[in-house]
Amino acid sequence: MTTTHTPAQSRAEARQRAARAFRLDVQALRAVAIAAVVANHFWPQLITGGYVGVDIFFVISGFLITSHLEREIVRDGRVRLGRFYARRIRRLLPAAGLVLILSAVGAFLFLPYPRWIDNATQILASATYVENWVLAAQSINYSAHNAAASAVQHYWSLSVEEQFYLLWPVLFTMAAVAGARIWPRTSVRTRLWIVVLSVAAISLTASVIYTERSAPQAYFVTFTRAWQFAVGAVVALLAHRIRLTRGAAGILSGIGFAGLLAAIVIYSEHTPYPGTAALLPVLATALVIVAGTGQTRSLPVIGPVLAARPVQWLGDVSYSLYLWHWPLLVIVPLAIGVPLDGIATVGIIALALVLAWITRRLVEVPIQRWTWWAGSTRRAVRGMLAIVVVVALAVVPLLIGGVVRTSAADADAEGIPAADGCFGPAALMNPAAGCDAQIAVADPVVPPQAAYYALAPECGELDERYAMDDRLTTRRCDFSVGEPGLRAWLVGDSHAEQWQSPLFELARAGGWDLTISSFAGCPIADVEFRGFREGWAAPDNERCMRWADEVTSGIESERPDVVFTTMTTRQERVDDGSGTSEYDQYVAGLDRTWSRWADAGVLVIPIVDVPYNADVRPPECLLTSAAAPEDCARPRSDALPHDPISAAAAQRGLATIDLTDAFCDSEQCFAAVGGMPVYFDNDHVSGPFARALEPWFRGAVQGILSAGGIDSAGL
Repeated sequence: MTTTHTPAQSRAEARQRAARAFRLDVQALRAVAIAAVVANHFWPQLITGGYVGVDIFFVISGFLITSHLEREIVRDGRVRLGRFYARRIRRLLPAAGLVLILSAVGAFLFLPYPRWIDNATQILASATYVENWVLAAQSINYSAHNAAASAVQHYWSLSVEEQFYLLWPVLFTMAAVAGARIWPRTSVRTRLWIVVLSVAAISLTASVIYTERSAPQAYFVTFTRAWQFAVGAVVALLAHRIRLTRGAAGILSGIGFAGLLAAIVIYSEHTPYPGTAALLPVLATALVIVAGTGQTRSLPVIGPVLAARPVQWLGDVSYSLYLWHWPLLVIVPLAIGVPLDGIATVGIIALALVLAWITRRLVEVPIQRWTWWAGSTRRAVRGMLAIVVVVALAVVPLLIGGVVRTSAADADAEGIPAADGCFGPAALMNPAAGCDAQIAVADPVVPPQAAYYALAPECGELDERYAMDDRLTTRRCDFSVGEPGLRAWLVGDSHAEQWQSPLFELARAGGWDLTISSFAGCPIADVEFRGFREGWAAPDNERCMRWADEVTSGIESERPDVVFTTMTTRQERVDDGSGTSEYDQYVAGLDRTWSRWADAGVLVIPIVDVPYNADVRPPECLLTSAAAPEDCARPRSDALPHDPISAAAAQRGLATIDLTDAFCDSEQCFAAVGGMPVYFDNDHVSGPFARALEPWFRGAVQGILSAGGIDSAGL
């Protein structure tokens, strides 16, 4: 007897099949992934390894997409590429485009204009899914490490995913069609295995090697991440062979989630990543997926947790929550004028959850089901192009406004008032005047023209001296006007560059012949360098130490009259394997370097490093607290850890230039002094503030030169 089904029964059966196919464990993995990422972004010092949530998403994507592609190839012998791409467009682009457009509006309304052009560039890169390559390129630019984050830089992982979605079905199609001609006796699944394992092996090898050589770039580029998708693909290809008992599956799932928790808790910004470290979260994710494959009943112990409604809801909104949380984190504190404290953080996360739910209900799901769009590949592509065009139009105000405002700031650059009376550092350096150092800041936006690395007209181009591979480090600034004068050097990392402004004034007044040699993030000391803030790749460490040695020898050989030197020793990692502290290694290394110069008859003048900025206060603090800059003050003990430069100078009996009192009183260090912003970026003093310190810088130099028997009368 033939059984007929009514349309209602057919729809009910379809829903039942979908329910059986729905993976509660995969949705729970999404929940863990987004919770880890959001927690890491809002509490980076607490949830130090939350960035591995991105790896979880990659493995899930590899598993789901490969499962779909394999079924289609086995059934039809090919992949309908147009239909596949159209589904991806309908699934991902509407919500992503909406957030990009609103991020552009928010950036224009609330972010300071020096950040507009960078945000516009990254919004366009995100709309075209190449943001990961933009960030990879920026990661080799030291100044980018200190730049404020854009509102959309989290789109780098979506860019990697879209590039995977673009290439993966093409590779599978080649394996199914072209592979059949090359290996006619092999099955389709065998050819798919060849593709998947080849990608996994090549990409993992590249990831390990590239992470060792350049971890910041390796983090973003696609070819170091492809193996993570391939691991998910391996699970998909094995799915029909996986047969686990319910108890074994429960144990395996528990081990997987424990591995994820370990990575989230143990890993940190100092973990070279992805490289071999990514194996833990990737394989742990794979274990969870394997454990849930083929299971028709809830797993023991962990099953009820995975199926809990809050967990499943968070997995449901994970994509939209990922899109929303970062722009809100960047923009909202400036929009409401409140620093990112505990209450603001909770409020922003709550807002992100609400927007994620609304976006899923009103954008993600309805548009996927919209018959007009879902019924045509061409319409999906046209919709994609329309979204990209709207995003491009949305960034036009950022681009034009950024250019116009920057040009206007150029015209006003000479109008920076002198730091006298109670304005700028004079408010602290002239205690007898009774100034209020924490008066409101009229304009907390620090323009590009305030860059610490600005040069004087007397400075020439970077030359070939002490070049490290393709990186030039040294230039001559000749203020001597053809007359024999004092020969001086300024050497160190970018924290040496921030003292160029006052030094140029002295060099101009004294007719000096000044040479500047700097290598960002790199100390000029006889130490075993291991990286700035986090571990650097071995070739970068070797290049740094080679530069330091060559410059040290060059100064020893040229014997200038004086060398000014400083560096951010508190954050440059050193390790000679002796077991002694970094601090002691630095003191000894500085002493060895300075001894060589002193033995050559060179007067060494160390400059004590400046207090921390973004390491002790939110980078946007002054923008949200311009009317009450005292809210950005931090204890002197936190902002000024012990500096090896001071200890090494005291050990050798060297006089230093120490202008700490221009940044701090006896108890606190400030983000603004006397109405003037102190810092240009997360880490460096602004050019105007450094120039305002010139009278005290000059006085210190005159005293040291005179004590060293060098004429300072012209200064």
